[in-house]
Amino acid sequence: MSGLQLQDLTKRFGSVNAVASVNLSVPQGTFVCLLGPSGCGKTTLLRMIAGLEEPTEGAIVLDNKDMTGVPTHQRDFGMVFQSLALFPHLNVGENIAYPLRIRGVDKAEQKRRVEELLELVRLPGLADRPVAKLSGGQRQRVAIARALALRPKLFLLDEPLSALDAKLREAMQVELRQLQQSLGITTIVVTHDQREAMTMADLVVVMGEGRIRQAASPIQVYRKPSDAFVADFIGMTNLLPLKGNGDLLGRSFPSLGMAVGPRGGHLSVRPEDIRLVSPDQGTLTGTVTFVRDLGGTIETFVDVEGTSIVAVTTPRERTPYVAGDNVGIHLPVESCVVLKG
Repeated sequence: MSGLQLQDLTKRFGSVNAVASVNLSVPQGTFVCLLGPSGCGKTTLLRMIAGLEEPTEGAIVLDNKDMTGVPTHQRDFGMVFQSLALFPHLNVGENIAYPLRIRGVDKAEQKRRVEELLELVRLPGLADRPVAKLSGGQRQRVAIARALALRPKLFLLDEPLSALDAKLREAMQVELRQLQQSLGITTIVVTHDQREAMTMADLVVVMGEGRIRQAASPIQVYRKPSDAFVADFIGMTNLLPLKGNGDLLGRSFPSLGMAVGPRGGHLSVRPEDIRLVSPDQGTLTGTVTFVRDLGGTIETFVDVEGTSIVAVTTPRERTPYVAGDNVGIHLPVESCVVLKG
């Protein structure tokens, strides 16, 4: 099968499973984001794919070829590290040409390829500029160009945008995605930034405790999380305790109880899907405890049986409620996700 296959990939450090039995299929040309909290195993997984860590068990297969035991320098993968790892004593062109030089590519071809890559990453004419004279965004582009110099089969990036300021980071997210689309190269990015993953990825792989908790499109991960961990990690959500008898914060919903099973679980509903209504019209009722106006959005916090529920609206949809008001909370059925315990 064309593309990347991870088969029961495991990495143990002593008695600790950093990555545990990961199975993942990545079609050719897909942009993948490995997303999760610190220590979840995403960087270790990337390093195994790159050949920088040896798997304890399992296999890495690319285009039907087992790459598990292939040395890093023979994998034809491009990689951008979090630190970028540019050579300070070399200028821009020399940095980009470095992998070509160590492969014995002649100087004329090196020069042609460097010029081509500088055009690709929107840095034309900067081949002779010292790396120290570059901005953060320019350094990022040079690191990307160097990783692409050998036309890799797989492009790997470990939190490549983490050192950039917020505005530049967002611009580079779009540029990186557009570059990947133009090249059609299979790309895997490690990030802990949910917005980054939602912006760039075809496939979001959410990891927790060394395992894949969900692998799906960004909108599916957001709208149809596989469990409470994913729902809570991706964006903002209300995780409401749901008992096996159908009790939801003092109200009985037998059909929800049947869906969640005897062990109970949670009902996940995104704040933007909640509507605040009069108490007699709500699925639940509670008391407003706090209203936060953030300019573009307004967050209203409501206490229901000791559980805080937040509803998000825009200024155009501003509700008249203030702290101390009794309100109803309408939970639209189509936006609620039942998650088993």
